[in-house]
Amino acid sequence: MTDPKSNRRRKPAKDRVLQARIPEQLDNELRGRAEQLGLSVSTIVRNVLLNTFDLVEGVVSDSSQLARALSGRPDTQRSALPAPDAPDDSPDSVIGWQQIVLNRNGVCEQCNALLPAGVNAAIGVPTGPRAVLICEQCLGARSGAAHQPGGGPAPRKRPRPKTASAKAAGRKK
Repeated sequence: MTDPKSNRRRKPAKDRVLQARIPEQLDNELRGRAEQLGLSVSTIVRNVLLNTFDLVEGVVSDSSQLARALSGRPDTQRSALPAPDAPDDSPDSVIGWQQIVLNRNGVCEQCNALLPAGVNAAIGVPTGPRAVLICEQCLGARSGAAHQPGGGPAPRKRPRPKTASAKAAGRKK
C-alpha cells in the first residue's frame, strides 16, 4: 500500500524566513520608515538586502577608481578627504535636484524603489560627501505632486546613437 501523502504534489516553497537580532534603535527606525512609506518592515528589509550587494560592488568600483585618481596626484593629502563616519545622506542634505538618465542601477533614498539603468531619476547636489538618488515620483512629491511609495518609474529605453553608415545615408538624400 502506498502512502497517500507521497502521491500529493508539493506546493512550491515560499521564500525563506530570516530572523536576526537587531538593536532597539534600528527596530524603531525600520518601523518608523515603514509607517512613513506605507510599506511593511519585511518589504523594506527585503529590498535593502536585495540591493546591498549591487550597491557594495558599485562602491568598491568607485573607490578603486578614486584611489587610482588620487595616487596620480602627490599633492593630495588624506585630511582633504571627507570623514567616512560623518556623512549626512538624507534627502534633506541636498541643496538641489537634477533630473538624469541613470547609467547604473540605483535605489531611491525615500521610497526604496529599484531604479534600473536607463530610467529617469533625480540626483541630489549634496552638501555632504555623497550624492543622493530619488525616483521621479519622490521628486514630484517634493514639488507637491501625488506620490505612491515604492512605485518607482517605468524603465525608459535610451535612444540609439546613429552609426556612421546611417549618418552617411542621411546626407545622400
